[in-house]
Amino acid sequence: MTKLVDLTVTQFMETLGSDAPAPGGGSASALSGSMGISLVKMVTELTIGKKKYAEFEEEMLTIRDQASTLQTALLTSIDKDTEAFNGVSAVFAMPKDTDEQKAERSAALQEALKRATLVPYEVMELLVKALCVTKGAVGKSNTNAASDLGVGAVNLKSALQGAWLNVLINLSGIKDEQFVQEYKNKGKELLEEGSALADHIYQIIEESV
Repeated sequence: MTKLVDLTVTQFMETLGSDAPAPGGGSASALSGSMGISLVKMVTELTIGKKKYAEFEEEMLTIRDQASTLQTALLTSIDKDTEAFNGVSAVFAMPKDTDEQKAERSAALQEALKRATLVPYEVMELLVKALCVTKGAVGKSNTNAASDLGVGAVNLKSALQGAWLNVLINLSGIKDEQFVQEYKNKGKELLEEGSALADHIYQIIEESV
C-alpha cells in the first residue's frame, strides 16, 4: 500500500479532499507540523556559513539537526495517524452476533481508540519540542528569512491545535476514565505551553519585520 508521504502534493490533497474518511484532520495536522519545522530547518540552512551570524554557528548547527529529526518524526506521523484511524474502522467490521463476539468487539474498540488517541498526543509532544527549537533560532538566524521562521511557528501552532482536537474526539469514546483524565490533563498542558510559545515567537517576528 502506498504511503501518504510518498504521494505528490496534488495526490495527497485530492485524497484528503475526497469522501475517504482518512487521511483526515490528524494526518493534516502532522503535515502542517512537518512543514513548520521544515521552514525552521530552512532558516538554519540560510544562516549557517554566513559571516554575519558566525557567533551563532554552533547553535544553528544544533537547531538544524534537531529540526531534521523532528521533521522525520512528524512526516512519519502522517501515516501513523491514518493507520490508527483505520484500526478503529476495522473494529466495526468485527462480528457481533453473540455476546462473546460483542464483548470482544467492545474491548477491541477501546484498545483501538486508545491507540488513536496516543498518536496525536505524541504529535503534540513533538510539536512542543519543535516550537522550543524554533524559539532558539529567534534573533540568531538570518533576518532575511525572519518571516519564514514566523510562518513555521504558525504552522506548528495550527498543527498543535489540530492534534489536540484529534486527541479529544478519540477520548470521547473511551470508557477508561483514568486514561481519559490523564490525557486530557497532559494534552491541555501541551496545548497551553505550545500555544504560548508560538504566540511569543510570532509577536517577536511580527515586530521585527
